[in-house]
Amino acid sequence: MQIEVVKSKIHRVKVTGADLNYIGSITIDEDLMDAANIIQGEKVQIVNNNNGERLETYVIPGPRGSGELTLNGAAARKVAVGDILILITYARMDIEEAKKFKPALVFPNEATNLLN
Repeated sequence: MQIEVVKSKIHRVKVTGADLNYIGSITIDEDLMDAANIIQGEKVQIVNNNNGERLETYVIPGPRGSGELTLNGAAARKVAVGDILILITYARMDIEEAKKFKPALVFPNEATNLLN
């Protein structure tokens, strides 16, 4: 049997942009992606602490060291610049592997979205 567990989490990052006319996705500073073991195109769950919205989309890399966190396309309607989000990815694995697995938990600077 396989179960789905938290693979990584970027906790409390601030939205820096919302681009309704972009084709879709979330743009994340590539340094944050690396720290959380998230790859380009990976599905991510987005939890908005300001309004309670929860949605899923895929990740595209933003410039390293920029602190960029931009919601693109329809997802841009679910946030406002300055909202605080939690980003979560999941992985499927067997139960024994899951018992030993340690997710990547990232707590960036909330004001800048940069790693401390």
